[in-house]
Amino acid sequence: MKDIICLAIESSCDETACAIIKNGREVLANVINSQIDIHKKFGGVVPEIASRHHIENINIVIEEALEVANITFDDVDFVASTYGPGLVGALLVGLSAAKGLAFALNKPFVGVNHLHGHIAANYIEHKELEPPFICMLLSGGHTHLINVQDYDKFEIIGKTKDDAIGEAFDKVARTLNLAYPGGPVIDKLAKEGQDICHFKRTTLDEYNFSFSGLKTAVINYVAKNKEYKVEDICKSFEQAAIDVVVQNTRKAVKEFKVDKVAIAGGVAANSLLREEMNKMCEEENIKLYSPRISLCTDNAAMIGAAAYYKFVKGNYSNLDLNAYASLGIKD
Repeated sequence: MKDIICLAIESSCDETACAIIKNGREVLANVINSQIDIHKKFGGVVPEIASRHHIENINIVIEEALEVANITFDDVDFVASTYGPGLVGALLVGLSAAKGLAFALNKPFVGVNHLHGHIAANYIEHKELEPPFICMLLSGGHTHLINVQDYDKFEIIGKTKDDAIGEAFDKVARTLNLAYPGGPVIDKLAKEGQDICHFKRTTLDEYNFSFSGLKTAVINYVAKNKEYKVEDICKSFEQAAIDVVVQNTRKAVKEFKVDKVAIAGGVAANSLLREEMNKMCEEENIKLYSPRISLCTDNAAMIGAAAYYKFVKGNYSNLDLNAYASLGIKD
């Protein structure tokens, strides 16, 4: 059987990335140009600045990916790119580049939902993983508990009703005058702290989440207390957020009677989440899957992995596909 080579592009936020993926699970190249240092001074991503840097970097990362993989455009079977959700201006850069390449090379084009990409990062890390399984998708813009029924069939079991968990991490970090992005900084400081603030664990109906109240509780605590250890606030906040995530995942595992759980998204890099999820899975006698840290944050390898399963079904995209800032898991 002939190997299928995908050239995939990701530019939904502040990473300009290109990857070369073989058969959906083998990474031949995964080049990422991050803009974190550029946006740090603003305390978050500035969309217009992100778009401009994507334009400057897109051809560079494509050329480097081909060089690392030691292939040419002639070896590529199809081209893929993220088309949402994300920052529209940023998405359009990668999407336009991918569609232009597909047209010029006369190769099929596959548009990929960014959320599907995060889930598919687990297929790269764990070659044996196949649906069905439960996936906890955690990022700066999303908190979704998903029943992955097939490679292209998803059911949302629960989601946040306000702030995404990654957004809450960033806002708490800003309250504590910590560097951007807040997630890694809080994770590091929390290791030196204790859960002494006892922030309330907010649980909603069914499997839904709410992190706005937790974020506000941290803000109020800082405002009312003149003396505190930043490390203790980080630990207390992180523990409260992760406890609810693990609790809802455990409930879903029991109800849906699955034997596999995966975590995905930028917050899946959090060390406490990995520790607590692993502990829960051991207690429930199920297998936990998680991508390596470099595959948790935005990258093009995960987009290529997700695209493969659309490609083999002949589910190609038209070259008039547009970018969408708000895109649901089922879109």
